[in-house]
Amino acid sequence: MSSPAVRPSTSRRALLAGSVGNLVEWYEFGVYGCLATVIAANFFRPEGSSGAEALVATYASFALAFFFRPVGAMLFGRLGDRLGRRPTLIVVVGLMTLATVTIGLLPTRAAIGPAAPWLLTLLRALQGLSAGGEFGGAVALMTEYAPVGRRGLFGAWQSFTVALGLLTGAGTAAALASALPAGALHAWGWRIPFLLALPLGAVALWLRTALAEPPPPPAPAADARPVGRRELARAVVLGIGRIMGWSAAGYTFLVVLPSYLQATLGASLREALLATALANAGFAASILPSGALSDRIGRRPVMLGGAVGVVVLALPLLHVIQSPGASPWSRAGAVLLAGGLVGLMAGPGPAMLAEMFPRRVRCTGLGLAYALTGAVFSGCAGLVITALIARTGDTSVPAYYAAGACVLSGFALLSLRGRDHQEPLR
Repeated sequence: MSSPAVRPSTSRRALLAGSVGNLVEWYEFGVYGCLATVIAANFFRPEGSSGAEALVATYASFALAFFFRPVGAMLFGRLGDRLGRRPTLIVVVGLMTLATVTIGLLPTRAAIGPAAPWLLTLLRALQGLSAGGEFGGAVALMTEYAPVGRRGLFGAWQSFTVALGLLTGAGTAAALASALPAGALHAWGWRIPFLLALPLGAVALWLRTALAEPPPPPAPAADARPVGRRELARAVVLGIGRIMGWSAAGYTFLVVLPSYLQATLGASLREALLATALANAGFAASILPSGALSDRIGRRPVMLGGAVGVVVLALPLLHVIQSPGASPWSRAGAVLLAGGLVGLMAGPGPAMLAEMFPRRVRCTGLGLAYALTGAVFSGCAGLVITALIARTGDTSVPAYYAAGACVLSGFALLSLRGRDHQEPLR
C-alpha cells in the first residue's frame, strides 16, 4: 500500500522500473498502428486483393493480440500476486521485447508466401500474452510504492509512458516516412522501428532486476479476508465499465487515426502520422496533471470530465479534421484536444483500478479489468471502425464509437465514492 516508510529514492526507482515496460509495450503498438498500411501490403495482401481487405486483415491481427491479453493478465497476474511483482515484470518485458524484435526480422509474404501473415499473427499473440501481465504488475508496483497522497500521480505515470510509447512509435514511423522514399519504406524501412525495441527492452530489464519487492502493508490482518471469485468478478466488471470510455476513445484517436485518415479521407502517410503525433502529444500533456489533480479532488470528477468531454466534442472535432476548408492550425488544435480529453480519463485510471482490489488479488484483478476492456474496446476499434465505414459509408463512425463508449463509462464512474482516493490501499 502507499507507505510513508518508503524512501523517496526507492519510490522513484520503482516508478521508473514500473513504467519503462509500458513504454516498450506501447511503442510497438504505436508503430504497428501507424504502419498498418505498410504491414498490410507486406503481409496481408495476396495478389489480386484490395488494399481495404488487407487493412482489415491487419487490424484483425491487431485485435487478436488484445484477446490474448486477458489470458496473460490471469496467468501473470496470479504469478505476480503469489510470487511477487518483480520476477513477473522481468519475464513479461523480456517476452515483449523478444516478440517485437522478431517481427522486425520476419520474412514478408513475397518471400515465404502465406506463412508470413501466420508467423506475424503468432508473434502478435505472444505480445498480447506478455502485455496482459504488464499492466497489473506495473500499476500494483507503482501504487504500492507511492507516497501518501500521491497515488494518482504515481499511477498516472503508467498512462504517461503509454503516451510516450505511442508518441515515440508514431514519431519514429513519421521520421522514417519523411527520410525514406516510399519504396524503401515498404521494402525494408518498416523493420527499423521494431528492431529499436531491443535497446529499450534491455534498459527495462536492467531496471527491473535491480528493484526490490514493494513493502508489505503496515497491518497485514486488514488484508487477510479471502476474496471470493464472485466478489472479484463483480469488481472486474465494474472496472471494465469505468475505463471502457478511456479505452475506446484512446484507440480511436491515438492509434486508429492514421489509417482512417489515409483510407477514408485520402491523406498521405506523412499527414496521417503527423496528426497522430499531435493527438498523442495532447494525450501526454494532460495525463500527469490529471493524475495529480485526482489526488486533490478525487478520481470521479476528473475522469467524468474527460468522458463528458468526449461525448460532447467527438463529432465536432472529427468534422474539423474532415473539413477541406479547415486550416492546418484548426486541425492541429482538434487532434490535440481529442488526445487531451482521453488523458483526463487515463491519468487517474490506474490508481482508481488499484484502489478497487486488495493486495492479494491486485495484479490479477486490475490486470483482468484492463485487459478485457482492451480486448473488446481497443483491440477491435480499428476492425470495427474500418468495417462499419466500408459498410455504411459514414465517415463519422469513429466519433460515434468513442462517444458511445464514454456514455456507458460515465454511468459506471458515477459509482465512485468521493473519498476513495484518500483511503489506504487494502
